[in-house]
Amino acid sequence: METRILPCGDVVSRALAISGACEILASGGVVAVPAETVYGLAGDALNAAAAARIFEAKERPFFDPLICHLPDLDWLEKMTSIPAGVAPLVAALVKAFWPGPLTLVLPKSACVPDIVCSGLPTVALRWSAHPVFQQLLTRFGRPLAAPSANRFGRISPTSAEHVRRELAGRIPLILDAGASVHGVESTIVAPSEGGLRILRSGPVTREQLEAFAPVVTACEAGAFPEAPGQLKSHYAPRTPLHLLEEGEAVPGNPEDCGLLAWRRVRPGFAALEVLSAAGNKVEAAAALFAAMRRLDESGVSVIYAERVPPGGLAEAINDRLERAAAR
Repeated sequence: METRILPCGDVVSRALAISGACEILASGGVVAVPAETVYGLAGDALNAAAAARIFEAKERPFFDPLICHLPDLDWLEKMTSIPAGVAPLVAALVKAFWPGPLTLVLPKSACVPDIVCSGLPTVALRWSAHPVFQQLLTRFGRPLAAPSANRFGRISPTSAEHVRRELAGRIPLILDAGASVHGVESTIVAPSEGGLRILRSGPVTREQLEAFAPVVTACEAGAFPEAPGQLKSHYAPRTPLHLLEEGEAVPGNPEDCGLLAWRRVRPGFAALEVLSAAGNKVEAAAALFAAMRRLDESGVSVIYAERVPPGGLAEAINDRLERAAAR
């Protein structure tokens, strides 16, 4: 299969790219799309065969559910059966964070295929803020299931080129809208009458969510995950990755090693990436996956990565690093 990359940098090219993507989606195919978080692999969320093609292209296990992206708020009611006691909290979260990088896990309605939810009674829903993704959803007129556009367990893509390296020959089309803004996947929460459970940390932080309800973290999966990104090993480079506290010495000789540093340059490494020299966690999150990918492709024998100090987006960044280090 030939994989085309279509630019979306101006009005004309964007319209052509979206038209081509809609033709593929309407036939039950899949396309890679830009989002403000990371690039996603999209297919018709209400078409079980299209969802199966997403799992196939990513080599994703069928027990790991997909996130569905909505064209508009009317689809929230169509795809869910929200209990009355939870509805006010859901409405408040939607008003505050949609469109944006927050995914809500809610009881699903009958229209959602079981394969999309991995047989669970819940569905994960989001309304993306990316203008190209929004225009595609509006033109297509139906929700799109869209996990990250990479092979399962690998580093998430934050550019069209990253998607090409992961999925060339497996999918027909990639829409190129430049680098993702946030650089990490959406925050996933499960609202209930008792509060909010964070199932995956992301750009919407714990501190922001605590303004709406009591928050607990449930980022580890049980027998099967309730949401994407809960498996112990995920977001992983091919090269072994080990975690360090900021400033912690590297065991042994660093000359054959790569370092993913939080903010300070440390000499002696064969390859070095600094997430944010200014100590800006938003900048660090946006740079994380691209920096990890460059180190993975540098030929070093091992990658060391410094944890980010607590607060704000550190929870999301460190979560990705911990899962990348798990084997």
